[in-house]
Amino acid sequence: VSNALRKLGYEVVSINRKLIEFSSKPPHQEIVSFVKISAELLDQKLPYAEILTLLINDIQNKTLKETLKQINNELKKGTDSETAFLRYQSIFGKFTAYMLGLASKSGNMSEIYKATAKFLERQQEFRKNMKSALISPLVTVFILFLAVLFYVGYIFPETAKLFVKFKIELPPMTAYTLKLSDLLMNNLLIVALFMIVPPLVFIRFAKTKKGKLLVDKYMMKLPIMGSLIHKTNIEVFCRVFYTLYSGSAESIEPIRIAAEATGNDYFESRIKNIAIPMMIKRGVGITEAFEASGVFTETAISRFHSGEETGTIKNTALQLANYYESETVFRLKNIIEMIQVFIAMIIMIVMIGLTLVSAETATISPKPPVMN
Repeated sequence: VSNALRKLGYEVVSINRKLIEFSSKPPHQEIVSFVKISAELLDQKLPYAEILTLLINDIQNKTLKETLKQINNELKKGTDSETAFLRYQSIFGKFTAYMLGLASKSGNMSEIYKATAKFLERQQEFRKNMKSALISPLVTVFILFLAVLFYVGYIFPETAKLFVKFKIELPPMTAYTLKLSDLLMNNLLIVALFMIVPPLVFIRFAKTKKGKLLVDKYMMKLPIMGSLIHKTNIEVFCRVFYTLYSGSAESIEPIRIAAEATGNDYFESRIKNIAIPMMIKRGVGITEAFEASGVFTETAISRFHSGEETGTIKNTALQLANYYESETVFRLKNIIEMIQVFIAMIIMIVMIGLTLVSAETATISPKPPVMN
């Protein structure tokens, strides 16, 4: 915005965001569809200006339609494509905007659009699977915990205390559950703080630069899921690297962009702060630099080493991306099924426990009066 105003002869004093922004970011699926259809039409040798015009007329989302209109107008005026798309990275996302802007200048427009579409589809699929594998089970367990807490803390005592009132001896499970209920109700504030404060502190910390770095680091070390997250990051890196790599003389920029595309701050940091400086300052090869970063698996390092020796590192990156995609998709489906069974077992155990307590309570009867 600043550069555009200066070119028009204005003196820029300050540029501020709108106080209230009514336009919302288009759904991820809309952006995926735009990129994918563009790639297909580019394959058919349609001019890009014509493709934009067709899609502007067909797209229903107002924000995306207006954004594409603005980009189309800027491109017609001769604006650099990378500058035009990066201006709207809040709509497309930083990586997508960069790739779409780069495509027009690359001479390989169709391939870059295909690679971007593939990246966005895999990103969408991975998020969906992660939601099924982690978020949905956690929400289910949390709601179940609240339901049990409500039963033990409020509903159960109303019945059990009637027996206490009439000095009727309680069975073991009923007596223990009543003690637990009293403990919870007498320390309700502490229980509430214990449930609310730690998650809020963690979320706040995870949003800081250092917090995001640590969270992303240990996400790759989680039991079961960590390996899949790690390999998915490598897959994304290799796929983007394959798309942008054109030779060893120009390898730094593709490596940097591929690292950013992973969306993992720790992975990106290790590549930018260790691998790239080693390549620039010490002149080491890709394999040695990647190995020093510590974020690639032994399999990936071995394949890169082989590709570097034979001069086929570009194809090696694609092979690795396809290999890890197949592995992670297959394993993730199995893990989701296993987690669903595990959650079902937890629900069953909790329900059996509540049923046993309720059944035991139902067997309580007052002692018969003693006849004199």
